[in-house]
Amino acid sequence: MSFSGLGMGLGNLSLLSKAVSRSISAENFKGEKGKGGMATDGAGAHAARELGQGWKVSPCVHLQPKEIFTVAEIEGPGVIQHIWMTVNVKEWRNLVLRMYWDDEEHPSVEVPYGDFFCNGWCEYAHVNALPISVNPMGGMNSYWEMPFRKSARITVENLTNREIRGFFYQVNYSLTEIPENAAYFHAKWNRSNPLKYMEDHVIVDRIEGTGHYVGTYLAWQANNNNWFGEGEIKFYMDGDTDFPTICGTGTEDYFGGAWCWHVNGQYETYTTPFLGMHQICKTDNLNRANLRFGMYRFHVMDPIRFESDLRVTIQALGWRSEGRYLPLKDDIASVAYWYQAEPHLPYNSNLHPDHLEVI
Repeated sequence: MSFSGLGMGLGNLSLLSKAVSRSISAENFKGEKGKGGMATDGAGAHAARELGQGWKVSPCVHLQPKEIFTVAEIEGPGVIQHIWMTVNVKEWRNLVLRMYWDDEEHPSVEVPYGDFFCNGWCEYAHVNALPISVNPMGGMNSYWEMPFRKSARITVENLTNREIRGFFYQVNYSLTEIPENAAYFHAKWNRSNPLKYMEDHVIVDRIEGTGHYVGTYLAWQANNNNWFGEGEIKFYMDGDTDFPTICGTGTEDYFGGAWCWHVNGQYETYTTPFLGMHQICKTDNLNRANLRFGMYRFHVMDPIRFESDLRVTIQALGWRSEGRYLPLKDDIASVAYWYQAEPHLPYNSNLHPDHLEVI
């Protein structure tokens, strides 16, 4: 039985495959065989002026104002298996990542750079998860498996009116056959700032087709004092209207925590292979307004499968007097990650620079 090189893990690491390994970076823009490190001009040319070709002449690119830079363009069939990127922390909401499969017109992935890697607040936070790893000081890694049959294209857009210097990247992929039942990777960003009173934040909607939901990231600013996370996440699937098929029991519960994440009177962060509350941008006191949180849940072992459609929402809910719930008007940004068969509906994008801004 032949092995394609997909679905890598310790259980199949010893198996030989005819998959062909390639990598794209600023040292080999097209991932061509035997053509890495050949640059004679690039961002490192001045530093390498006494050493010459082969000595880190082109380690990165500088993104021009309003430029949409093509990070990778690959002819398939194949699968992207690892992406590493880094850029100055202040730029994490000034760049937008997009990914296109099989020459599609509309992107399957459209997410601000930092949010895609579970770092939406332009402040570094360590992530030690299976699909996403973020390491000091902003080494962004994705291990989401991204198969394609005809082509793959990754772009990054500079939303600013100035040059962004020092964008580093490496896209590692294999050229191999893709099985008929392999779906395409998707990710979409949304933000409610502020969330309207007594309305749910929409993590994602207008998903139509067959697939499975595999992850949620939230960048959440609590605009009221005290605990903010009584709200429930809800998955409306396959024709659900007023009520969902899957309903959570509380925000910290969905992300694998409990009892407000309080340990000895303080919030306790954690990052694990599939879930975490990995970031707190603190004010002076616990439970004061404008605390910012980052949290993720990856449904690697428990994907949420849908046959025709999916909508995902979450409530912002705190407490008021006499033990009553208080609907909140918080600032919530989210990334939904899922796989589905194409075609997908075009996204209603709200990636305007003013809407992305972290104040």
